[in-house]
Amino acid sequence: MCRVLDDGEVTVQVGIIGAGNVGHALGLASVRAGHEVRISASQPSEAESVAQEVGAQPAGSNAESIQGADVVILAVPFEAVEEITSELGSALNGKVVIDVTNRFAPEQLDGPSNAERTQMLVPDARVVKAFNTIFAANQSEPSVDGVQLDGFVAGDDAAAKDTVISLVESMGFRAVDTGPLAMARALEGMGVLNISLNASKGWPWKSGWKLVGPTEPAQA
Repeated sequence: MCRVLDDGEVTVQVGIIGAGNVGHALGLASVRAGHEVRISASQPSEAESVAQEVGAQPAGSNAESIQGADVVILAVPFEAVEEITSELGSALNGKVVIDVTNRFAPEQLDGPSNAERTQMLVPDARVVKAFNTIFAANQSEPSVDGVQLDGFVAGDDAAAKDTVISLVESMGFRAVDTGPLAMARALEGMGVLNISLNASKGWPWKSGWKLVGPTEPAQA
């Protein structure tokens, strides 16, 4: 449940499903930001190990990891999302669910994004796209070469999107509201482009997206 601290900062309870590189990085970033975090994984021992490393609480199951959570992060490949959402069922109703996945097949760059497909799987949850444009290596480090990275966020539910924007900002990124969930199609394209460049050119997987130039409304 969201809590407001004496200094005005808001903390949320975050349930992370997946204890790989992304789950580890976002767990660490969330804990550093003062949020309460529970992590689950297909292997409970892996969740215990990662939770201990980042200062989170391990969960013995996915259902346990999201119990009482304000925000659920699906830190898993998209291929696992359908099984996980089917397993959790109505437990996700009303929750803010963050989809962090990218699409890798060229033909998938047309049509609904992974985030939109996730929303179809859990119509009573509030799906938001975030973190997919940031490599796991950077998800716990908000800047590269002294430049603050942008955290792009897309969603249809205004309150859910505001919650995720606050989470992104608390981790040290500049949050950029990109509009409705359909904009996840562009964000997933950005993620795939960065991945493809690093894979093809032998880059060290540290590059990130930063929108530069005036970003405030023009004065009349």
